[in-house]
Amino acid sequence: MKRLILVASPPASGKTYISKKLAKALKHVVYLDKDTLIVLSHQIFKVMNEEVNRSSDFFEEHIRNYEYDAVLALAMEALEYDDIVLINAPFTREIRDTDFIDNLKNQLIEKDARLTVVWVMTDIEVVKQRMIDRNSSRDTWKLANWDEYIQSVDFSIPSSVDNPEVIDDLLLFKNSNEDEYQTSLKEVVSILEKTH
Repeated sequence: MKRLILVASPPASGKTYISKKLAKALKHVVYLDKDTLIVLSHQIFKVMNEEVNRSSDFFEEHIRNYEYDAVLALAMEALEYDDIVLINAPFTREIRDTDFIDNLKNQLIEKDARLTVVWVMTDIEVVKQRMIDRNSSRDTWKLANWDEYIQSVDFSIPSSVDNPEVIDDLLLFKNSNEDEYQTSLKEVVSILEKTH
């Protein structure tokens, strides 16, 4: 059976690093990163004479959801050609939206595919330090307005995705230090390989 893997978490939790390592550890994987679409989003900001701010109302209204629509459309297309598609994207709201998840699962059934969410768990202090270390323009507003930003982010496990009778619908990947990362990588790859 085919599989769509969403590697999800708040920004700077280590999603990209983990996504790439998982994609390399598994076989027959198409890797998609929502950040690849940022070049298009920046062009929209530019054309509309808006400040590049991925936390702004403008971004929310005119860009955010379309980035997700685009990367999911690419994923559905890719499932026609390979066994596993892995998307690296926050999906912070979507995976808590039962209608969104149900709709996605129904689309996947038509492709004879199943959904797995890999939720990356990282301590908030570690997230902040990673943002500082990566020194990216997408984090400028977040770091400058840290208290306001962090109030808007939900770090809790998206348990609504989890059916206790299904071993591979929600996999937790702990990533606050190297030991957690190594242990989680082995566990997650093992479960994905067993259930493939």
